[in-house]
Amino acid sequence: MTTSAQPPATDAAPERLLTPAFLRLALADLGYFTAAGVAIYTLPVYVTGPVGSDKAGAGLAFGAFAVTALVLRPFAGRLSDTRGRRPLLLGGTLVAAAAMLLTAHAQTLSMVVTLRLALGVAEAAFFVASFAALADLAPPSRIGEALSYNSLGLYLGLALGPPLGELLVRSLGYTAAWYGAAALLVVAAAFVHGIGETRAARPATDVPAPLVHWKAVPPALGFLASVVAMGGFLAFASLHADAVGLHPSSVPIALYGVVVVVCRIVFARVPDRLPALPLGAAALAMIALGLVVMALWSSTPGTVVGAALMGLGVTFSTPAFFSAVFATASPAERGAASGTVSVALDLGLGGGPILLGLVAQGAGVPSAFLVAGGVALVGALWSAALSGVLVRR
Repeated sequence: MTTSAQPPATDAAPERLLTPAFLRLALADLGYFTAAGVAIYTLPVYVTGPVGSDKAGAGLAFGAFAVTALVLRPFAGRLSDTRGRRPLLLGGTLVAAAAMLLTAHAQTLSMVVTLRLALGVAEAAFFVASFAALADLAPPSRIGEALSYNSLGLYLGLALGPPLGELLVRSLGYTAAWYGAAALLVVAAAFVHGIGETRAARPATDVPAPLVHWKAVPPALGFLASVVAMGGFLAFASLHADAVGLHPSSVPIALYGVVVVVCRIVFARVPDRLPALPLGAAALAMIALGLVVMALWSSTPGTVVGAALMGLGVTFSTPAFFSAVFATASPAERGAASGTVSVALDLGLGGGPILLGLVAQGAGVPSAFLVAGGVALVGALWSAALSGVLVRR
């Protein structure tokens, strides 16, 4: 029995990771999140343009999906464990495709919001089942490496999607952008169809699958701290860049994304060679350092250095904490574990910027960065303390 999620060292050759099913799942993720990226650009200009609403309406439409996603993630986890990953992966991509397609014909804000709520249903199903399937497909000794590679689909999709959306809107119009997003989701569904079911046979039992995997909650709190800090950075980095005279103001976020993508490729095997929770604690400390540097060194160099440190911390935070979470779950509990930990994404990316926005409004963006850094530091201390408590099953 060990005190971390780190598998025991072995001299045997590593089990194969890059199987056809693993690659299909990665491509499905890339298609899904590129479509999401198209919507990130298109939605606000569509709502304030053809739909005829205002910025508040755009914000309402943008955030509506998080409501249904947050509520339904635990139920998606249960269904993933009882009915399988494939139905949720296919259903999620196809519901999302339908929502994108219909948004092209939505003429009122209420119609757009309704479709965004449906997109939240799809998000809960796809995201939870995708991580559970990833844990099914990855060899136990390479789960951290698998998470590092698989997350590239999300980061690349969200990086490539907005420019693609802008290109489609400017050259062909809004309808083409929404149809393009729907087409990407249909392609993602085709990749999912080729994977097959990854869930192991579930033993017959009268006990219902749990909605919440309680053993995952302690490490998920560390992950939540990282997401709150990341949400604060993403929400206010461009405003901070403007304030310190860094142009274009998207440079900090672009640099952050490049650092994450490059480092997750270069250091993909690190999460499997180090204990998960101490690595997560170190990643949170790096995130805190990046935010403090940006807050106290309010200049172009300080912003660039802080963004790079943020990217380096986030490189390891997600693989570390998801490795720790899946180490608490049996194969039959991976859906519940994925649903439990992914709730942190909705809470952190939704609630974090709102709370930090109040700090920024009253005391300025650097103060918001300091508070976000404090959250990350508390998460680091919590994770370091857990590393001596959490027992791998």
